Amino acid sequence: MATDPISGTRSRVTVEGGLSVAPHPFGATPVVASSGVVANAAAAAAIAAVAGKTSYLSGFQCSALGATALANVTVTVTGAAGGTLSYKFQFPAGVTVLATLLNVVFDPPIAASAPNTAITVTLPAGGAGNTDAITNAEGFQL
Repeated sequence: MATDPISGTRSRVTVEGGLSVAPHPFGATPVVASSGVVANAAAAAAIAAVAGKTSYLSGFQCSALGATALANVTVTVTGAAGGTLSYKFQFPAGVTVLATLLNVVFDPPIAASAPNTAITVTLPAGGAGNTDAITNAEGFQL
């Protein structure tokens, strides 16, 4: 939630495309990470570790095209306080079929398990025929 410095009201920030994200606190360094496009390989994005700071994850997205055969996989978030988080993702059958976007927002953001610890989001490989998978992660270091 963002606080308007004049009115004092709190509101969620919505960016182009309708993605709603929690803003970072004052003094934090914003971080956006991406796996880039990968073909039949793990697509990982990380809020990097920084000495003397704690990393926070405010959200992530996983998107992909399908594969030769349908594949159900588990997206993991590692390095977070409280342990590994898991989410289901499906690569549809058909190499040109668009998978359903997995869009997760943490409000409040989740902290790393300790200072100087990265938080990594990993979408596993989609299988034979998959030519396009992407993971993006947003957060900050404080």
